Amino acid sequence: MVKIADIELGDFPLLLAPMEDVSDPPFRALCKRHGADMMYTEFISSEGLIRDAHKSTQKLDIYDEERPIGIQIFGGDEDAMRQSAEIVERSKPELLDINYGCPVKKVVCKDAGAGILKNIPKMVKLTKAIVESTNLPVTVKTRLGWDQSSKKIVEVAERLQDVGIKAISIHGRTRVQMYKGEADWSLIGEVKNNPRINIPVFGNGDVDSPQKALEMKNRFGVDGVMIGRAAIGNPWVFNQIKHYMKTGTVLPTPDIKERAEAAAEHLKRSVEWKGERVGIMEMRRHYSNYFKGIPHFKETRMKLVTEDDYTALMQVLSEIGPLHEEITL
Repeated sequence: MVKIADIELGDFPLLLAPMEDVSDPPFRALCKRHGADMMYTEFISSEGLIRDAHKSTQKLDIYDEERPIGIQIFGGDEDAMRQSAEIVERSKPELLDINYGCPVKKVVCKDAGAGILKNIPKMVKLTKAIVESTNLPVTVKTRLGWDQSSKKIVEVAERLQDVGIKAISIHGRTRVQMYKGEADWSLIGEVKNNPRINIPVFGNGDVDSPQKALEMKNRFGVDGVMIGRAAIGNPWVFNQIKHYMKTGTVLPTPDIKERAEAAAEHLKRSVEWKGERVGIMEMRRHYSNYFKGIPHFKETRMKLVTEDDYTALMQVLSEIGPLHEEITL
């Protein structure tokens, strides 16, 4: 049984990665239903939280159906991160996760996200401060290092464990790589198999099939895998992995009706949570993924990404495949 502090997650948990503009409550609900064991919010700016900015505070919304869930924060200023941790605790997640992995320039230039990988002592000091400022278990999501010459993740994991983190998720790329090239899991395996490490180690990067998940488990001994891009438009990936690990057989790909139902539910939840205009606009990025590989779909996809009326969108989706009655309410 894998546990983060007292949170029991099963024998080989599958974690939904925190993805900006993706891992919101509507999407998380679908992933949870289809087998995700641990959820994370989109990353939240510590500066935005202490300023009470709506975009940041809205991301604190969590629902009982999603639990267990971690709220992820990022920032480079110790006081702001401490204050954010106190704000996060009031939202009552199961844990607080620190983002030390985001490679985006506007985050990195503030010594936040993967930017802090250039200053490991600051990373350790900041983590220690957050651990001491909250009663929540604290976990970390990070990368192998800043660049090819600074892959210090084995040392980093030890030092972060020493200041009190309860689990670490490692993306198998450097910041310089961004999301390019192949994820290198060998160093993730070194962290897991380091006799000094006694916290759960989760691997992340390029797990896009049940076969790949099982391979990473068997080759590197990780405690679980974190899945990001492979879940976009494909919340079924979690149950597909679990089924394959249990039986050795691959579940059939969801048919077009199942995809239409998932997209419709996602749209409905999105509109309920964000309001009709924003909910419709932000769903547009998801349709291509839900209907990826479907032949002769271009015309329908164009309707989905240009229509701005909720009822009309639901009608388009119902024409693809009849929807459950409760979805259209």
